[in-house]
Amino acid sequence: MKSKYKIYCTDCIEGAQKHLSDNSIDLIITDPPYGISGDLLHKHYHRKESNVISGYVEIKQSDYFDFSVQWIKEAERVLRPGGSIYILSGYSNLVDILNALRQTNLEEINHLIWKYNFGVYTSKKYVSSHYHILYYEKPGGKRTFNTFSRIDSDEKNSTGGSLNYLDREDVWIINREYKPGKIKNKNELPLELLIKLIQYSSNENEVVCDFFLGGFSTAKAAIGLNRKMTGFEINKNSFNHHYPELKKIMPGYLLNSIKTGKNNQPKNQGKPWDSREIVKLGERFKELYSVHKNKKKSIEILQKEFSRGYFSILNKIDEFQKR
Repeated sequence: MKSKYKIYCTDCIEGAQKHLSDNSIDLIITDPPYGISGDLLHKHYHRKESNVISGYVEIKQSDYFDFSVQWIKEAERVLRPGGSIYILSGYSNLVDILNALRQTNLEEINHLIWKYNFGVYTSKKYVSSHYHILYYEKPGGKRTFNTFSRIDSDEKNSTGGSLNYLDREDVWIINREYKPGKIKNKNELPLELLIKLIQYSSNENEVVCDFFLGGFSTAKAAIGLNRKMTGFEINKNSFNHHYPELKKIMPGYLLNSIKTGKNNQPKNQGKPWDSREIVKLGERFKELYSVHKNKKKSIEILQKEFSRGYFSILNKIDEFQKR
């Protein structure tokens, strides 16, 4: 079986210049260095580092903007037109990353908030327990966004709300993974989060890239979802620990365990109404309402007959009745 990954132990800027050609990547998901002395965080927060891989490479805060511009411009170069990039960031250097993005032609699609557990405890200010996820695309091509890849278009929760809509809201609550006693990196992204990003923004056999592999979580998720994977990790200790683990991953093994969805929307949803169709709808609504004496019931029948959504029909009936 041909390998699903090409991973390099090197600086991401030099690595991208050497190993990645223009317009060759479909999706980038990456969590750059903290820029807040992340290599010393345990001294401030009493974190036990005995199971944390050493060698974390930090970026000085004074260098963070220039560093961000350099690697993000490389990311822009290697993304295909229409390709997507997700950058995770805390608030401390968010402004540098945003300003670096403004030095490119990448276009903002969403600014997501990821709410997690294990926030840093504080007593004299609010607890920090969220990350920013900056979702951008390279213009000039068709963006991949698989709207119904995770949840059916018509799935509802117990109160009748759309589960697909809720899954695509821009605030996500996903817990970090607690790994007591296991070897790990300073900051590892949860599998649930990565699966969600990869499902929505890529297809099988497309190329996913992570400029800062860290604990190789993105690589493991991408291979598990049958994507091709490339990326960089400068920390030799982390690379040497995690790289051999990739050989144990069966490409596509996650596909049978994750929830998927499909589009059950009416075939005429989103299509413009013509005047004859509106007249026919109004007359048919009168017939149904005279029988059922219930507007909602009548519209539900009309949904099937006209292959359109509930609110589309409701709006046209209201317009018809105002004539």
